[in-house]
Amino acid sequence: MNKANQNDLQPQPGDVLLIVDVQNDFLPGGSLAVPRGDEVVPVLNRYLNIFVANNLPVYATRDWHPERHCSFKAQGGPWPPHCVQGTRGAEFAAALQLPPSAVIVSKAATVEQDAYSGFHVTDLDERLRAANIRRLFIGGLATDYCVLSTVRDALRLGYRVLLLGDAIRAVDIQPGDGLRAEQEMLGLGAQRITVEEVAA
Repeated sequence: MNKANQNDLQPQPGDVLLIVDVQNDFLPGGSLAVPRGDEVVPVLNRYLNIFVANNLPVYATRDWHPERHCSFKAQGGPWPPHCVQGTRGAEFAAALQLPPSAVIVSKAATVEQDAYSGFHVTDLDERLRAANIRRLFIGGLATDYCVLSTVRDALRLGYRVLLLGDAIRAVDIQPGDGLRAEQEMLGLGAQRITVEEVAA
């Protein structure tokens, strides 16, 4: 990577770190665990340190489901109960070093409404535009579901997206789902980066 491109990866005004759904139920031992999902936490903490040191905004999305959410198997959905409002499973990973200033965006918070994207029926886009955000550094869980959907929407809405390739993990219900999701995001215009490049 040449120096001009590398400088372009330095977080700057107009950038936001957007962490997707790093919640206990998606970590090993959770009710809907992403394989090796816990591995994203220390890497995200390095990105968080960079953004906090530069006084730049941090946003975090979370599933925030009612007890009888439409995505749960008992209601005919595809998933076991997960990220139920007010439960430990819905809490962010304890080791994730979110700053007190982090903006929390709750999604799929009503019984009948499901959402994979952080933009779906939330005020995320309005908040970002009000803060003059143009570029999103996006990582979290899971590559092939909520990260993919969030990146799709961000690009459709006209944001530049830097995909944190070292801070995402996939469910991979079908082998290769995560890789296909990454390829789709890059094909749509996202740029894959790593924390080593950002910290350089």
